[in-house]
Amino acid sequence: MRHPFMVAVADDLAALGIATLRYQFPFAEKKARRPDSAELSHATVRAAVGVAHELAPDLPLIAGGKSFGGRMSSQAQAAAALAQVRGLAFLGFPLHPPKEAAVVRGEHLFQVHIPMLFLQGTHDAFAKMELIEPLVERLGARATLLPIQDADHSFHVPARSGRTDAQVRQTMLTAFAAWAGAVIEGD
Repeated sequence: MRHPFMVAVADDLAALGIATLRYQFPFAEKKARRPDSAELSHATVRAAVGVAHELAPDLPLIAGGKSFGGRMSSQAQAAAALAQVRGLAFLGFPLHPPKEAAVVRGEHLFQVHIPMLFLQGTHDAFAKMELIEPLVERLGARATLLPIQDADHSFHVPARSGRTDAQVRQTMLTAFAAWAGAVIEGD
């Protein structure tokens, strides 16, 4: 939650007029290496969504997160709709472990029936483009993929790309803001 990338994302979204609620999964709070069970992780997502709605009951909610947080949000939504959530946004959806390319971690997405945005680096070791592109295509109109050229799982780009990480983040979050606006308007 306090990772510099997450702080920068929250700050950049605030500059665009978008509020965020950052939270920790219990394993992260304890600084444990092993993630919590899916059940506890889903409960954590549900609790965070509940707090967000309590704090701002009149604001439309988009859930999601970076990597594990996004996957747990989508799994929770697939199991039972997250109250008040109008869409899911993923910053680096972890489709598979590095060097173990597969789509099994994405199968639950077919049980999600709200709009989804995948902000994905083209050099993300956790989601090979040749796997995530067809998955998003199969999800149909409810899913949007925004490939971030040259970015890795942390949205870092090499200097030779001619862009800074901050520029990449700004492009990404501007696209997120436009997508979220369309989702909210479409309701």
